[in-house]
Amino acid sequence: MRHSIRLRIGPAGFRIGSDWAAPVAALADLYRDYPVPEVPDFTVRLEATRPWRRWLRPSVRIGGDYMLPEAAPLPLAHGLLAAEMGMNLQLALGWRRHLLLHASGVERNGCALLMSGESGAGKSTLSALLMSRGWRLMGDEFALIEPATGMAHAFPRLVSLKGGAIDAVAGDRWGPLLPGTPKGDIRHLVPDARAVAAMDEPARPALLLFPRYGETRAVRDVPASEAFVRLTQASTNYTLLGEAGFTALTRLVTEVPALAIDYPDSATALAMVEEFWPGGL
Repeated sequence: MRHSIRLRIGPAGFRIGSDWAAPVAALADLYRDYPVPEVPDFTVRLEATRPWRRWLRPSVRIGGDYMLPEAAPLPLAHGLLAAEMGMNLQLALGWRRHLLLHASGVERNGCALLMSGESGAGKSTLSALLMSRGWRLMGDEFALIEPATGMAHAFPRLVSLKGGAIDAVAGDRWGPLLPGTPKGDIRHLVPDARAVAAMDEPARPALLLFPRYGETRAVRDVPASEAFVRLTQASTNYTLLGEAGFTALTRLVTEVPALAIDYPDSATALAMVEEFWPGGL
């Protein structure tokens, strides 16, 4: 393609090609501290839906090694979002080296807090807030569980924050505000230097949280059977991994305590993390 960039996020390497310079320039700026893979694992393509759509009302179709033919194109103004979605799609559909969980993760003292829930549960906001409080960000989109060891590996891509969370989170480096996306107003927060420098360091899962935002404060223990079902639904490759996926997920839910928390605001959620984190902060 006319414009391209290569970058590595955690164990996964990407080559992103684009018909336009702007998305690649944005990626080069925001990911400038990330390593470059020798051989990328995946290719993402940002293509014009029609030849004339490169200039007339530019329309971006997300392509690559894996793609969703029915996915709606995005306007060029949302090209950065298209690139992020393309990288997530490649990992979700093509990764086999780890059990993938749709979850955010942070690390402290070699132990990982993993948070899984539906869109709007507040996973990304909480992970970004915890990063600002000294935790290492491991990722806000995927947690990667190594089948052989049970360790969690990082995928610290840009943190996608929506709506009011943009103003609630402090950060040194941000991408542009993207108004009117299919998910509302979005802005990408660049992970801090520690998250990038330590992204090859795994952590031992120590707590599973299933948060739910906008409810009165409440907490309950989640039995292993319920956590297992929830996380199979949150995994894009559990079935494809077969026995290895079953073994990894069984170990995770039987060895790691799990809680479901409801919270009305971020301050309450942060206090609950401090309260329930094993050994305290």
